[in-house]
Amino acid sequence: MISLSIAGDIAEIALDAPYKLNALDEQALKDLAQAYDDAADAAARGEVRALLLRGEGRAFCAGRDIAGVTPESDDALAYLGGLVQPLLKKMSAFPAPTFAAAQGACLGVGLGLLLATDVVYVAENAKFGSPFAKLGATLDSGGHWYFTERLGMHRTLDLIYTAELMSGAEAVARGLFSRAMPAAGLLEATRAIVANVATGATGAFNASKELVAHIRDHRLGLWEAMEEENAEQARLCKSEDYTEGFRAFQEKRTPVFKG
Repeated sequence: MISLSIAGDIAEIALDAPYKLNALDEQALKDLAQAYDDAADAAARGEVRALLLRGEGRAFCAGRDIAGVTPESDDALAYLGGLVQPLLKKMSAFPAPTFAAAQGACLGVGLGLLLATDVVYVAENAKFGSPFAKLGATLDSGGHWYFTERLGMHRTLDLIYTAELMSGAEAVARGLFSRAMPAAGLLEATRAIVANVATGATGAFNASKELVAHIRDHRLGLWEAMEEENAEQARLCKSEDYTEGFRAFQEKRTPVFKG
């Protein structure tokens, strides 16, 4: 139910079990982690310069597949701490820009996959939130951190207490994700953006990705962040892409980056 394809410097990973809204069981999570490992290996060889994650069918991912799981036998810590969290860390650290296109239900671990992706474009009518109040459980996959950071405490607890869902349009308006688009054109538009990014200076993009994560995780102030930027720019100015971009600007031509 997990597929990986690589073409034109782009890795595309698909959740491909639309009959169950791409819900993920333990094996699917392992397969997804392997797909990211394989794509990362290709990136290390210079074969991948951007990645797109998507879901087949009318939903991106409805969350965990609990078919065959009973409350008495369920080991939530093994599932979340042993499978989900390592996967989300792997996704966050992927060595190239990552994108996701999300439609329909995006819940539980499915929401976590999106939150671990660099840039997320959503269908205007997609659904996000924390339906766990109906299960006697709570939001997982980093949802508390991201929701509090991006939506604020009051909206976060409102969503958790009521189990109401946000639309894609609201999720973007409140800063949870990047752009909302009509569902019919979402994948095509996302693929076009990813293709354009893959031709860019992806080494510099990776530097920005690491800087943003460092600022977030260490709560850097302005001047500390600026020092980090200065050091990164000093490193990048010795790269082939920097030289190419600099010269292309001077020569008034389109640069050809190698990534």
